[in-house]
Amino acid sequence: MPNRLASATSPYLLQHADNPIDWWEWSDEAFAEAARRDVPVLLSVGYAACHWCHVMAHESFEDPATAEQVNGDFVAIKVDREERPDIDAVYMSATQALTGQGGWPMTCFLTPAGEPFHCGTYYPPTPRGGLPGFRQLLDAVTTAWREDGARLRGAAGEIAARLADSAAAVLPSAGIDPDLLDRAAATLEGQFDPRSGGFGGAPKFPPSMALEFLLRRHERVGGDEVPAGVAVTCERMARGGMYDQLAGGFSRYSVDAGWVVPHFEKMLYDNALLLRVYAHLARVSQDPLPRRIAEETAAFLLRDLRTAEGGFASALDADTEGVEGLTYAWTPEQLRDVLGDEDGKWAAALLTVTETGTFEHGSSTLQLLADPDDPTRWERVRSALLAARAQRPQPARDDKVVTSWNGMAILALAEAGAALVRPDWVAAAGEAADLLLRLHLVDGRLRRSSRDGTVGAAAGVLEDHGCLADGLLALHQATGEPRWLDAATDLLDTALAHFADTDQPGSFFDTADDAEALLHRPRDVTDNASPCGASSLASALLTASVLVAEPDRYRTAAEAALRSAGFVAENHPRFAGHWLTAAEAMVRGPLQVAVVGADGDPARDELLAHARLLAPGGTVVVPGRPDAPGVPLLADRPLVDGAPAAYVCRGFVCDRPATTSEELTASLLLRP
Repeated sequence: MPNRLASATSPYLLQHADNPIDWWEWSDEAFAEAARRDVPVLLSVGYAACHWCHVMAHESFEDPATAEQVNGDFVAIKVDREERPDIDAVYMSATQALTGQGGWPMTCFLTPAGEPFHCGTYYPPTPRGGLPGFRQLLDAVTTAWREDGARLRGAAGEIAARLADSAAAVLPSAGIDPDLLDRAAATLEGQFDPRSGGFGGAPKFPPSMALEFLLRRHERVGGDEVPAGVAVTCERMARGGMYDQLAGGFSRYSVDAGWVVPHFEKMLYDNALLLRVYAHLARVSQDPLPRRIAEETAAFLLRDLRTAEGGFASALDADTEGVEGLTYAWTPEQLRDVLGDEDGKWAAALLTVTETGTFEHGSSTLQLLADPDDPTRWERVRSALLAARAQRPQPARDDKVVTSWNGMAILALAEAGAALVRPDWVAAAGEAADLLLRLHLVDGRLRRSSRDGTVGAAAGVLEDHGCLADGLLALHQATGEPRWLDAATDLLDTALAHFADTDQPGSFFDTADDAEALLHRPRDVTDNASPCGASSLASALLTASVLVAEPDRYRTAAEAALRSAGFVAENHPRFAGHWLTAAEAMVRGPLQVAVVGADGDPARDELLAHARLLAPGGTVVVPGRPDAPGVPLLADRPLVDGAPAAYVCRGFVCDRPATTSEELTASLLLRP
């Protein structure tokens, strides 16, 4: 019989709807049931594309004996961390505090008041690798609860109090200036792996936001070549096994230092962030590789992650039929079976598919360490391998449409589409934005996610407001349409009203002041796999400050937020990439380019294309007719002698309007 999760909107929860465990969704009723029965709560947190979540589900949650024990001695709550990042953040802080590490699946034992007293991650069904067996752990918790419940409740209360104190603390403010940005860049350069790219050792995650920061700094300080930290990292990632050499798109991370073996889940946010980086690199590099990767990554988003409603799905699973890499890995024999002996041997050498294998069970991930010497042959081989791969079992797709991740996709597609002249990408970004504004805004407030056209109940968090606002501002610039600017500023106003810490200027909570009360109100100032809520909001505030008629409020808020992250930016730049990216834009102004002229005028379009190609990252570029209604950046910027013109401004200082590409180039390349 299906359990209580059968009516959930989360694909992750639905994966557990047929478990014999009587799962509850997170609710007051679940905790009331635990209090009524005087039993602890088993909280299990994961997400649909998580490999070890699937393993633990198969080993333990699908086991009738384990389910009988859980149902008898606990109230079991299942949470999708992507749908409820606030709950995940609160209990991940407890897990890390109690164990020194975190991860998913996250397994926590709570009092009926929601206070944690024991936390961990994956537990095997029987003792292994220094971990207790899951049923063994259940026995221990049950015994302790029955025999020493008062002590457990007291300890849990103390843990909750310490976590609340820690969450309330804020880092000291620090000024953001070019010197700090230079020091942060130097720190990153010291952590750079010159052989394989990236920063630090294995496992290696794509450092998208740090790369975007380094690109922007390169454009500010000058230099003939793109920094090695960017160029080498982008090339190695794109040529390694973490990148899908047949269909485009990046996996979550590489388990090794050389980008050879990925963790195979493909996340929307990773690919959105990487599309932005590769599109930016394509503008400043003579190498054709970044543009190809940008085009293929955008194609992956539009082909494999787009939903019927026009949004973007969250992820492709790490597993296929419970096996990682089943869809993607190859042996030399499999290549020969598809391609024949001659092409099979050629493809094996080209794609580093060896007899011993680079992955598991003698199979290999596909790497393209050098461009093929015969591009026509490569396209034929690639098409044949793709067709054969399509006949294999495919990874599941998490169709949940997450607001913040879609905001990142909207930003990347709008920005890259404008710069690389791909109006189809801009149009796709617009469709996703329309969906979010139509479906995810409920009674004027943003919701976290939807699925199959039905919006979920979870409230939007800070990152949802910041990322979506950033994406809408990019759409405004790509299209000149004022409706995107209006929607973005509404979101920013909501964020300032409901998420700001009124006791700490520049600091923001991740949940709204009227959101569900948890053990404490979470806040995070570090950029990890994706931008934190505060840095995404700061970026959007800064961009909006040069697009609205009254910029002071947004500018002041952006500067205060950046100061609040100055300590992290200087001391831990790998965890402040988005903060540093926004700081680079602030140091530049941000640079503003208003391109005025009639729609379809070839002279205006030439100036606009030139501005989008040459303007440093973080520049605000808006096209339109002079004094177009609803577009403040175009106000009081007339044609010049009846001809289209580009107005380049830094802060409140503007250059003479440029009417030729040569004049515009000279203005854009001036150093601050």
